[in-house]
Amino acid sequence: MLIVSHTIRIPESALVERFLRADGPGGQHVNRTESAVELRFDVAQSACLPDDVRARLLARRDRRLTGDGVMVIQARRFRDQSRNREDARERLIEIIHDVLKPPKKRVATRPTRASKERRRVTKQQRGRIKQDRSRKPELE
Repeated sequence: MLIVSHTIRIPESALVERFLRADGPGGQHVNRTESAVELRFDVAQSACLPDDVRARLLARRDRRLTGDGVMVIQARRFRDQSRNREDARERLIEIIHDVLKPPKKRVATRPTRASKERRRVTKQQRGRIKQDRSRKPELE
């Protein structure tokens, strides 16, 4: 059981782990052990997530999310399998934590009179600089 929050708990049956050989340094040992972990969690079909959380997770622009709504997390940071398993699970919890709180609604604001004036003045200055560039130098 993966505990995300006091209301969200993901059962082990919803998580699919696959072990593969990690790349990188490690000598001959790295060619024999499958220490990297690929954790898959089907967000779209999961009944353990509330509807609003599931919708926010699926709406996220995340390269780890497949077109079918499956979150794929690869962990190969450590040299042993157990630490990589923990790392993948912690990263899944982090991702779900990010979408637990609904985003704040943006309140439309208008620019102040002073900011409008500053913008106008800087535009005039840029215009003068460009005008000075185009003027031909006077001959003496």
